[in-house]
Amino acid sequence: MDEDVRRKIALDRKRRLSLPYRELEYRPASERIRDFHEVVIPFDAESAMAEAARCLQCPEISSCMKGCPAQNNIPKAMSYIEKGDFIEAAQVFRQTSSFPEICGRVCPQEFLCEGSCSLKRQGKGVHIGALEVFVADYQRKTQVPEIPRIEPTGKKVAIVGGGPSGLACAQRLVPLGHKVTIFDSKPVPGGLLLYGIPSFKLPNEVFFSKLMQLVNMGVEFINYTEIGREKTIDHLIHEGYDAIYIAVGAGVDAHMNVPGEDLPGVYSGTEFLIRANVNVHYLPVGMTSRPHIGKRVVVIGGGDTASDCLRTALRLGAEEAICIYRRTEEEMPGGKKDRNLALQEGAQFQFLIQPIHFIGENGKLTAIECLRTQLGEPDSSGRRRPVPIEGSEFTIETETAILALGYWPHPIIGETTPGLDTHNYGLITVEPETMRTSRPEVFAGGDAVNGPDLVVTAMVDGHNAASSIHEFLMQ
Repeated sequence: MDEDVRRKIALDRKRRLSLPYRELEYRPASERIRDFHEVVIPFDAESAMAEAARCLQCPEISSCMKGCPAQNNIPKAMSYIEKGDFIEAAQVFRQTSSFPEICGRVCPQEFLCEGSCSLKRQGKGVHIGALEVFVADYQRKTQVPEIPRIEPTGKKVAIVGGGPSGLACAQRLVPLGHKVTIFDSKPVPGGLLLYGIPSFKLPNEVFFSKLMQLVNMGVEFINYTEIGREKTIDHLIHEGYDAIYIAVGAGVDAHMNVPGEDLPGVYSGTEFLIRANVNVHYLPVGMTSRPHIGKRVVVIGGGDTASDCLRTALRLGAEEAICIYRRTEEEMPGGKKDRNLALQEGAQFQFLIQPIHFIGENGKLTAIECLRTQLGEPDSSGRRRPVPIEGSEFTIETETAILALGYWPHPIIGETTPGLDTHNYGLITVEPETMRTSRPEVFAGGDAVNGPDLVVTAMVDGHNAASSIHEFLMQ
Protein backbone atom coordinates (compact mmCIF):
# COMPACT_ATOMS: atom_id res chain seq x y z
CA MET A 1 0.00 0.00 0.00
CA ASP A 2 1.60 3.30 -1.07
CA GLU A 3 1.84 6.37 1.14
CA ASP A 4 -0.98 8.31 -0.62
CA VAL A 5 -3.45 5.49 0.00
CA ARG A 6 -2.39 5.25 3.64
CA ARG A 7 -2.89 8.99 4.03
CA LYS A 8 -6.37 8.87 2.48
CA ILE A 9 -7.41 5.99 4.76
CA ALA A 10 -6.14 7.84 7.82
CA LEU A 11 -8.03 11.01 6.86
CA ASP A 12 -11.18 9.04 6.21
CA ARG A 13 -10.94 7.29 9.59
CA LYS A 14 -10.40 10.64 11.30
CA ARG A 15 -13.52 12.00 9.57
CA ARG A 16 -15.56 9.00 10.67
CA LEU A 17 -14.35 9.35 14.25
CA SER A 18 -15.76 12.88 14.32
CA LEU A 19 -19.27 11.82 13.31
CA PRO A 20 -21.83 12.13 16.15
CA TYR A 21 -22.84 9.11 18.22
CA ARG A 22 -26.52 8.52 19.04
CA GLU A 23 -28.12 6.14 21.50
CA LEU A 24 -30.66 3.63 20.29
CA GLU A 25 -34.19 4.90 20.84
CA TYR A 26 -36.84 2.92 22.71
CA ARG A 27 -40.53 3.47 23.20
CA PRO A 28 -41.25 5.05 26.61
CA ALA A 29 -41.37 2.41 29.35
CA SER A 30 -44.77 3.64 30.57
CA GLU A 31 -46.15 3.00 27.08
CA ARG A 32 -44.45 -0.26 26.16
CA ILE A 33 -45.43 -2.19 29.30
CA ARG A 34 -49.05 -1.89 28.20
CA ASP A 35 -48.55 -4.12 25.15
CA PHE A 36 -46.36 -6.82 23.62
CA HIS A 37 -45.20 -4.76 20.64
CA GLU A 38 -41.53 -4.28 19.83
CA VAL A 39 -39.77 -1.83 22.13
CA VAL A 40 -36.94 -0.58 19.87
CA ILE A 41 -37.74 2.38 17.62
CA PRO A 42 -36.22 1.28 14.29
CA PHE A 43 -33.89 3.38 12.17
CA ASP A 44 -35.29 5.22 9.19
CA ALA A 45 -33.26 5.43 5.98
CA GLU A 46 -31.54 8.69 6.86
CA SER A 47 -30.53 7.67 10.39
CA ALA A 48 -29.38 4.24 9.17
CA MET A 49 -27.07 5.81 6.60
CA ALA A 50 -25.70 8.22 9.20
CA GLU A 51 -25.05 5.44 11.71
CA ALA A 52 -23.38 3.17 9.14
CA ALA A 53 -21.10 6.07 8.10
CA ARG A 54 -19.55 5.87 11.59
CA CYS A 55 -18.04 2.44 10.76
CA LEU A 56 -14.25 2.86 10.56
CA GLN A 57 -13.99 0.25 7.79
CA CYS A 58 -11.18 -1.47 9.66
CA PRO A 59 -8.52 -3.03 7.40
CA GLU A 60 -8.07 -6.79 6.96
CA ILE A 61 -10.43 -9.01 9.00
CA SER A 62 -12.22 -6.60 11.30
CA SER A 63 -12.75 -7.27 15.00
CA CYS A 64 -16.54 -7.07 14.57
CA MET A 65 -16.42 -9.95 12.05
CA LYS A 66 -14.32 -11.98 14.48
CA GLY A 67 -16.89 -11.27 17.19
CA CYS A 68 -19.77 -12.60 15.05
CA PRO A 69 -20.26 -16.40 15.24
CA ALA A 70 -21.65 -16.29 11.69
CA GLN A 71 -18.66 -14.25 10.43
CA ASN A 72 -20.95 -11.67 8.79
CA ASN A 73 -19.00 -9.25 6.58
CA ILE A 74 -20.10 -6.28 8.65
CA PRO A 75 -17.82 -3.56 7.15
CA LYS A 76 -19.04 -4.44 3.65
CA ALA A 77 -22.68 -4.27 4.77
CA MET A 78 -22.01 -0.93 6.51
CA SER A 79 -20.50 0.51 3.33
CA TYR A 80 -23.64 -0.40 1.35
CA ILE A 81 -25.93 1.09 4.03
CA GLU A 82 -23.89 4.28 4.09
CA LYS A 83 -24.58 4.66 0.35
CA GLY A 84 -28.28 3.88 0.76
CA ASP A 85 -28.02 0.52 -1.00
CA PHE A 86 -30.07 -1.38 1.57
CA ILE A 87 -30.90 -4.42 -0.56
CA GLU A 88 -27.22 -5.12 -1.25
CA ALA A 89 -26.46 -4.69 2.45
CA ALA A 90 -29.18 -7.22 3.32
CA GLN A 91 -27.71 -9.62 0.77
CA VAL A 92 -24.31 -9.34 2.44
CA PHE A 93 -25.83 -10.42 5.75
CA ARG A 94 -27.81 -13.23 4.07
CA GLN A 95 -24.65 -14.70 2.57
CA THR A 96 -23.65 -15.90 6.04
CA SER A 97 -26.89 -15.67 8.04
CA SER A 98 -30.24 -17.37 7.53
CA PHE A 99 -31.91 -14.99 9.98
CA PRO A 100 -30.56 -11.42 9.86
CA GLU A 101 -34.02 -10.03 10.73
CA ILE A 102 -34.01 -12.31 13.80
CA CYS A 103 -30.36 -12.31 14.89
CA GLY A 104 -30.25 -8.52 14.66
CA ARG A 105 -33.04 -8.45 17.24
CA VAL A 106 -32.15 -11.24 19.67
CA CYS A 107 -28.35 -11.63 19.56
CA PRO A 108 -26.50 -10.15 22.55
CA GLN A 109 -24.53 -7.78 20.33
CA GLU A 110 -22.86 -6.24 23.37
CA PHE A 111 -20.96 -9.53 23.77
CA LEU A 112 -20.47 -10.19 20.04
CA CYS A 113 -20.06 -7.82 17.06
CA GLU A 114 -20.79 -4.53 18.82
CA GLY A 115 -18.73 -5.54 21.83
CA SER A 116 -15.81 -6.10 19.45
CA CYS A 117 -16.25 -2.86 17.48
CA SER A 118 -13.12 -0.67 17.44
CA LEU A 119 -15.25 2.30 18.54
CA LYS A 120 -16.41 0.40 21.63
CA ARG A 121 -13.27 1.54 23.46
CA GLN A 122 -14.77 5.04 23.37
CA GLY A 123 -18.18 3.71 24.42
CA LYS A 124 -19.52 4.57 20.98
CA GLY A 125 -19.69 1.27 19.07
CA VAL A 126 -21.72 1.18 15.86
CA HIS A 127 -25.28 -0.12 16.35
CA ILE A 128 -24.69 -3.13 14.11
CA GLY A 129 -27.69 -5.16 15.27
CA ALA A 130 -30.19 -2.37 14.66
CA LEU A 131 -28.72 -1.74 11.20
CA GLU A 132 -28.91 -5.46 10.39
CA VAL A 133 -32.60 -5.39 11.38
CA PHE A 134 -33.25 -2.27 9.29
CA VAL A 135 -31.86 -3.65 6.02
CA ALA A 136 -33.31 -7.14 6.53
CA ASP A 137 -36.77 -5.67 7.23
CA TYR A 138 -36.41 -3.28 4.30
CA GLN A 139 -35.67 -6.17 1.96
CA ARG A 140 -38.44 -8.32 3.45
CA LYS A 141 -41.01 -5.58 2.90
CA THR A 142 -39.90 -4.43 -0.55
CA GLN A 143 -38.61 -7.52 -2.35
CA VAL A 144 -40.28 -10.89 -2.96
CA PRO A 145 -37.78 -13.68 -2.10
CA GLU A 146 -36.58 -15.50 -5.19
CA ILE A 147 -37.21 -19.26 -5.06
CA PRO A 148 -34.43 -20.98 -7.01
CA ARG A 149 -35.33 -23.90 -9.27
CA ILE A 150 -32.98 -26.76 -8.48
CA GLU A 151 -32.68 -30.18 -10.06
CA PRO A 152 -33.82 -32.68 -7.38
CA THR A 153 -31.19 -35.11 -6.13
CA GLY A 154 -33.77 -37.67 -5.04
CA LYS A 155 -32.34 -37.60 -1.51
CA LYS A 156 -34.56 -37.12 1.55
CA VAL A 157 -33.48 -35.49 4.80
CA ALA A 158 -35.45 -35.52 8.06
CA ILE A 159 -34.81 -32.69 10.48
CA VAL A 160 -35.92 -33.36 14.04
CA GLY A 161 -36.82 -30.04 15.65
CA GLY A 162 -38.11 -26.88 14.00
CA GLY A 163 -36.10 -24.36 15.98
CA PRO A 164 -33.38 -22.04 14.64
CA SER A 165 -30.83 -24.78 13.99
CA GLY A 166 -33.28 -27.03 12.15
CA LEU A 167 -34.70 -24.17 10.09
CA ALA A 168 -31.22 -22.92 9.14
CA CYS A 169 -30.18 -26.42 8.07
CA ALA A 170 -33.32 -26.77 5.93
CA GLN A 171 -32.75 -23.40 4.25
CA ARG A 172 -29.27 -24.51 3.17
CA LEU A 173 -30.28 -28.05 2.07
CA VAL A 174 -33.26 -27.23 -0.15
CA PRO A 175 -31.31 -25.14 -2.72
CA LEU A 176 -28.94 -28.11 -3.04
CA GLY A 177 -31.81 -30.20 -4.39
CA HIS A 178 -32.67 -32.31 -1.36
CA LYS A 179 -36.19 -32.99 -0.10
CA VAL A 180 -36.43 -31.78 3.50
CA THR A 181 -39.06 -32.64 6.11
CA ILE A 182 -39.04 -31.03 9.56
CA PHE A 183 -40.67 -32.91 12.45
CA ASP A 184 -41.68 -30.84 15.46
CA SER A 185 -43.53 -31.74 18.66
CA LYS A 186 -45.49 -28.49 18.94
CA PRO A 187 -48.50 -27.20 16.94
CA VAL A 188 -46.23 -24.81 15.00
CA PRO A 189 -42.48 -25.08 14.31
CA GLY A 190 -40.07 -22.41 15.47
CA GLY A 191 -38.81 -23.66 18.81
CA LEU A 192 -37.68 -20.79 21.00
CA LEU A 193 -38.16 -18.31 18.12
CA LEU A 194 -41.91 -18.62 18.71
CA TYR A 195 -42.24 -20.37 22.06
CA GLY A 196 -39.34 -18.90 24.03
CA ILE A 197 -38.60 -15.32 22.95
CA PRO A 198 -41.30 -12.77 23.85
CA SER A 199 -42.88 -10.90 20.96
CA PHE A 200 -41.72 -7.54 22.34
CA LYS A 201 -38.20 -8.74 21.41
CA LEU A 202 -39.07 -10.78 18.30
CA PRO A 203 -42.44 -9.90 16.71
CA ASN A 204 -44.40 -12.93 15.55
CA GLU A 205 -44.83 -11.55 12.04
CA VAL A 206 -41.05 -11.53 11.58
CA PHE A 207 -40.82 -15.22 12.46
CA PHE A 208 -43.84 -16.22 10.38
CA SER A 209 -42.45 -14.38 7.38
CA LYS A 210 -39.34 -16.58 7.59
CA LEU A 211 -41.48 -19.68 8.08
CA MET A 212 -43.56 -18.93 4.98
CA GLN A 213 -40.37 -18.43 2.98
CA LEU A 214 -39.30 -21.98 3.91
CA VAL A 215 -42.76 -23.34 3.05
CA ASN A 216 -42.57 -21.66 -0.36
CA MET A 217 -39.12 -23.18 -0.89
CA GLY A 218 -40.68 -26.61 -0.49
CA VAL A 219 -39.81 -27.56 3.10
CA GLU A 220 -42.42 -29.95 4.50
CA PHE A 221 -43.48 -29.55 8.15
CA ILE A 222 -44.98 -32.35 10.24
CA ASN A 223 -46.07 -31.00 13.62
CA TYR A 224 -47.44 -32.63 16.78
CA THR A 225 -44.83 -35.37 16.35
CA GLU A 226 -42.23 -36.03 19.05
CA ILE A 227 -39.41 -38.14 17.70
CA GLY A 228 -38.39 -40.64 20.33
CA ARG A 229 -41.97 -41.13 21.42
CA GLU A 230 -44.34 -41.47 18.44
CA LYS A 231 -41.46 -42.43 16.14
CA THR A 232 -37.77 -43.10 16.61
CA ILE A 233 -34.74 -42.10 14.55
CA ASP A 234 -34.61 -45.67 13.21
CA HIS A 235 -38.26 -45.41 12.13
CA LEU A 236 -37.30 -42.39 10.01
CA ILE A 237 -34.43 -44.31 8.41
CA HIS A 238 -36.82 -47.18 7.62
CA GLU A 239 -39.25 -44.69 6.06
CA GLY A 240 -36.63 -43.82 3.47
CA TYR A 241 -34.84 -40.76 4.85
CA ASP A 242 -31.22 -40.80 3.73
CA ALA A 243 -29.93 -38.55 6.52
CA ILE A 244 -31.20 -37.15 9.82
CA TYR A 245 -30.37 -33.86 11.53
CA ILE A 246 -31.25 -33.74 15.23
CA ALA A 247 -31.92 -30.15 16.36
CA VAL A 248 -34.31 -30.61 19.28
CA GLY A 249 -32.76 -27.94 21.50
CA ALA A 250 -32.47 -28.14 25.27
CA GLY A 251 -36.01 -27.54 26.38
CA VAL A 252 -36.24 -29.24 29.78
CA ASP A 253 -36.33 -26.65 32.57
CA ALA A 254 -33.96 -27.07 35.49
CA HIS A 255 -35.59 -27.48 38.89
CA MET A 256 -34.63 -26.41 42.41
CA ASN A 257 -35.76 -29.63 44.13
CA VAL A 258 -37.05 -27.82 47.20
CA PRO A 259 -40.34 -28.38 49.09
CA GLY A 260 -43.47 -26.87 47.50
CA GLU A 261 -41.99 -26.52 44.02
CA ASP A 262 -45.02 -28.33 42.54
CA LEU A 263 -47.58 -25.95 44.04
CA PRO A 264 -50.05 -24.22 41.69
CA GLY A 265 -48.64 -20.73 41.11
CA VAL A 266 -45.06 -21.98 40.65
CA TYR A 267 -44.19 -21.98 36.93
CA SER A 268 -41.16 -23.01 34.95
CA GLY A 269 -39.75 -20.23 32.80
CA THR A 270 -40.65 -22.06 29.59
CA GLU A 271 -44.25 -22.74 30.56
CA PHE A 272 -44.75 -19.17 31.74
CA LEU A 273 -43.36 -17.58 28.56
CA ILE A 274 -45.28 -19.94 26.29
CA ARG A 275 -48.61 -19.42 28.03
CA ALA A 276 -48.11 -15.67 28.38
CA ASN A 277 -46.75 -14.76 24.94
CA VAL A 278 -47.92 -17.24 22.33
CA ASN A 279 -51.18 -16.85 20.38
CA VAL A 280 -53.77 -19.17 21.94
CA HIS A 281 -54.18 -20.97 18.60
CA TYR A 282 -50.54 -22.12 18.76
CA LEU A 283 -50.41 -23.20 22.41
CA PRO A 284 -49.25 -26.79 23.04
CA VAL A 285 -51.49 -29.37 24.70
CA GLY A 286 -51.58 -28.80 28.46
CA MET A 287 -50.74 -25.08 28.20
CA THR A 288 -53.92 -23.74 26.64
CA SER A 289 -54.65 -20.98 29.17
CA ARG A 290 -52.90 -17.82 30.28
CA PRO A 291 -50.90 -18.01 33.53
CA HIS A 292 -52.31 -16.65 36.78
CA ILE A 293 -50.65 -13.38 37.75
CA GLY A 294 -50.76 -12.14 41.32
CA LYS A 295 -50.04 -8.60 42.42
CA ARG A 296 -46.44 -9.60 43.11
CA VAL A 297 -44.48 -11.96 40.82
CA VAL A 298 -41.14 -13.39 41.95
CA VAL A 299 -38.70 -14.64 39.31
CA ILE A 300 -35.81 -16.85 40.40
CA GLY A 301 -32.70 -16.87 38.22
CA GLY A 302 -30.14 -14.57 36.61
CA GLY A 303 -30.19 -15.18 32.86
CA ASP A 304 -32.00 -13.54 29.96
CA THR A 305 -35.02 -15.80 30.58
CA ALA A 306 -35.40 -14.17 33.99
CA SER A 307 -35.49 -10.69 32.41
CA ASP A 308 -37.99 -11.92 29.80
CA CYS A 309 -40.25 -13.30 32.55
CA LEU A 310 -40.08 -10.08 34.58
CA ARG A 311 -40.99 -7.93 31.58
CA THR A 312 -43.77 -10.32 30.55
CA ALA A 313 -45.27 -10.35 34.06
CA LEU A 314 -45.42 -6.55 34.10
CA ARG A 315 -47.23 -6.58 30.76
CA LEU A 316 -49.76 -9.05 32.17
CA GLY A 317 -50.62 -6.68 35.00
CA ALA A 318 -48.29 -7.52 37.89
CA GLU A 319 -47.90 -4.58 40.26
CA GLU A 320 -44.46 -5.83 41.34
CA ALA A 321 -42.03 -8.06 39.44
CA ILE A 322 -39.02 -9.01 41.55
CA CYS A 323 -36.00 -11.07 40.47
CA ILE A 324 -34.12 -12.83 43.27
CA TYR A 325 -30.66 -14.19 42.59
CA ARG A 326 -28.32 -16.05 44.92
CA ARG A 327 -25.18 -14.27 43.74
CA THR A 328 -24.50 -10.58 42.95
CA GLU A 329 -25.24 -8.75 39.72
CA GLU A 330 -21.62 -9.17 38.67
CA GLU A 331 -22.10 -12.95 38.41
CA MET A 332 -25.39 -12.80 36.49
CA PRO A 333 -25.13 -14.61 33.14
CA GLY A 334 -27.83 -12.55 31.42
CA GLY A 335 -27.17 -9.46 29.30
CA LYS A 336 -27.13 -5.99 30.81
CA LYS A 337 -29.23 -4.57 27.97
CA ASP A 338 -32.26 -6.71 28.77
CA ARG A 339 -31.74 -6.19 32.48
CA ASN A 340 -31.68 -2.40 32.05
CA LEU A 341 -34.86 -2.50 29.94
CA ALA A 342 -36.52 -4.54 32.70
CA LEU A 343 -35.44 -1.95 35.29
CA GLN A 344 -36.82 0.87 33.15
CA GLU A 345 -40.14 -0.96 32.99
CA GLY A 346 -40.37 -1.26 36.77
CA ALA A 347 -38.79 -4.62 37.58
CA GLN A 348 -36.71 -5.04 40.72
CA PHE A 349 -33.55 -7.11 41.27
CA GLN A 350 -32.56 -8.41 44.70
CA PHE A 351 -29.27 -10.22 45.18
CA LEU A 352 -27.69 -12.75 47.54
CA ILE A 353 -31.04 -14.44 48.19
CA GLN A 354 -31.73 -18.18 47.88
CA PRO A 355 -35.25 -19.71 48.01
CA ILE A 356 -35.47 -22.84 50.20
CA HIS A 357 -39.22 -23.53 50.48
CA PHE A 358 -42.38 -22.63 48.54
CA ILE A 359 -45.18 -22.17 51.06
CA GLY A 360 -48.78 -22.97 50.20
CA GLU A 361 -52.19 -22.46 51.72
CA ASN A 362 -55.30 -24.28 50.48
CA GLY A 363 -53.18 -25.87 47.77
CA LYS A 364 -51.89 -22.57 46.30
CA LEU A 365 -48.64 -20.66 46.57
CA THR A 366 -48.71 -17.88 49.16
CA ALA A 367 -45.05 -17.19 50.01
CA ILE A 368 -41.44 -18.19 49.45
CA GLU A 369 -39.12 -18.88 52.36
CA CYS A 370 -35.62 -17.62 51.57
CA LEU A 371 -32.28 -17.11 53.22
CA ARG A 372 -29.45 -14.67 52.68
CA THR A 373 -26.20 -15.76 51.08
CA GLN A 374 -22.64 -14.51 50.80
CA LEU A 375 -20.06 -15.29 48.13
CA GLY A 376 -17.43 -17.94 48.74
CA GLU A 377 -14.76 -19.46 46.52
CA PRO A 378 -15.33 -19.87 42.75
CA ASP A 379 -17.14 -23.02 41.60
CA SER A 380 -16.61 -25.05 38.40
CA SER A 381 -18.22 -22.27 36.32
CA GLY A 382 -15.68 -19.73 37.57
CA ARG A 383 -18.30 -17.76 39.47
CA ARG A 384 -18.05 -17.39 43.24
CA ARG A 385 -20.15 -19.95 45.07
CA PRO A 386 -23.15 -18.68 47.10
CA VAL A 387 -22.82 -19.71 50.76
CA PRO A 388 -25.97 -19.65 52.98
CA ILE A 389 -25.86 -17.38 56.03
CA GLU A 390 -27.09 -19.30 59.06
CA GLY A 391 -30.15 -17.81 60.74
CA SER A 392 -30.95 -15.39 57.92
CA GLU A 393 -34.30 -16.94 56.90
CA PHE A 394 -37.17 -14.65 55.82
CA THR A 395 -40.29 -14.92 53.64
CA ILE A 396 -41.57 -13.11 50.56
CA GLU A 397 -45.33 -13.15 50.09
CA THR A 398 -46.40 -13.94 46.53
CA GLU A 399 -49.00 -15.85 44.54
CA THR A 400 -46.79 -16.33 41.47
CA ALA A 401 -43.23 -17.63 41.25
CA ILE A 402 -41.28 -18.39 38.07
CA LEU A 403 -38.21 -20.63 37.95
CA ALA A 404 -35.83 -19.31 35.29
CA LEU A 405 -32.89 -21.50 36.23
CA GLY A 406 -31.60 -22.84 32.93
CA TYR A 407 -32.27 -25.81 30.67
CA TRP A 408 -31.25 -29.42 30.04
CA PRO A 409 -31.61 -31.57 26.93
CA HIS A 410 -34.42 -34.10 26.84
CA PRO A 411 -32.79 -37.56 27.05
CA ILE A 412 -35.44 -39.35 24.95
CA ILE A 413 -33.54 -39.14 21.64
CA GLY A 414 -30.44 -40.72 23.15
CA GLU A 415 -32.46 -43.34 25.00
CA THR A 416 -34.33 -44.49 21.88
CA THR A 417 -31.53 -44.36 19.30
CA PRO A 418 -29.18 -47.37 19.46
CA GLY A 419 -25.55 -46.48 18.87
CA LEU A 420 -26.01 -42.72 19.41
CA ASP A 421 -23.37 -41.43 21.83
CA THR A 422 -24.46 -38.84 24.40
CA HIS A 423 -22.91 -37.17 27.44
CA ASN A 424 -23.81 -34.69 30.22
CA TYR A 425 -27.35 -35.95 30.85
CA GLY A 426 -28.31 -36.30 27.19
CA LEU A 427 -26.24 -33.84 25.11
CA ILE A 428 -25.44 -35.50 21.78
CA THR A 429 -21.78 -36.12 20.99
CA VAL A 430 -20.66 -34.86 17.56
CA GLU A 431 -17.53 -34.11 15.56
CA PRO A 432 -17.37 -30.30 16.04
CA GLU A 433 -16.61 -29.37 12.43
CA THR A 434 -18.96 -31.81 10.66
CA MET A 435 -21.75 -32.15 13.27
CA ARG A 436 -21.62 -35.91 12.56
CA THR A 437 -22.71 -38.21 15.40
CA SER A 438 -21.61 -41.76 16.17
CA ARG A 439 -24.27 -42.90 13.67
CA PRO A 440 -22.95 -42.19 10.13
CA GLU A 441 -26.31 -41.06 8.71
CA VAL A 442 -27.23 -38.96 11.76
CA PHE A 443 -26.04 -35.42 12.42
CA ALA A 444 -26.87 -33.08 15.31
CA GLY A 445 -26.39 -29.46 16.35
CA GLY A 446 -27.69 -26.48 18.26
CA ASP A 447 -28.60 -26.67 21.93
CA ALA A 448 -29.04 -30.46 21.71
CA VAL A 449 -25.23 -30.56 21.33
CA ASN A 450 -24.02 -27.38 23.05
CA GLY A 451 -26.56 -26.95 25.83
CA PRO A 452 -28.43 -23.63 26.14
CA ASP A 453 -26.73 -21.17 23.81
CA LEU A 454 -27.49 -18.40 21.31
CA VAL A 455 -29.77 -18.38 18.27
CA VAL A 456 -26.78 -17.47 16.10
CA THR A 457 -24.67 -20.43 17.28
CA ALA A 458 -27.58 -22.80 16.67
CA MET A 459 -27.95 -21.30 13.19
CA VAL A 460 -24.24 -21.74 12.44
CA ASP A 461 -24.46 -25.39 13.52
CA GLY A 462 -27.37 -25.81 11.09
CA HIS A 463 -25.27 -24.36 8.27
CA ASN A 464 -22.31 -26.62 9.07
CA ALA A 465 -24.55 -29.66 9.33
CA ALA A 466 -26.15 -28.88 5.95
CA SER A 467 -22.72 -28.83 4.28
CA SER A 468 -21.76 -32.14 5.88
CA ILE A 469 -25.11 -33.75 5.08
CA HIS A 470 -24.82 -32.68 1.43
CA GLU A 471 -21.32 -34.15 1.21
CA PHE A 472 -22.55 -37.38 2.82
CA LEU A 473 -25.52 -37.67 0.45
CA MET A 474 -23.45 -37.03 -2.66
CA GLN A 475 -20.78 -39.62 -1.89
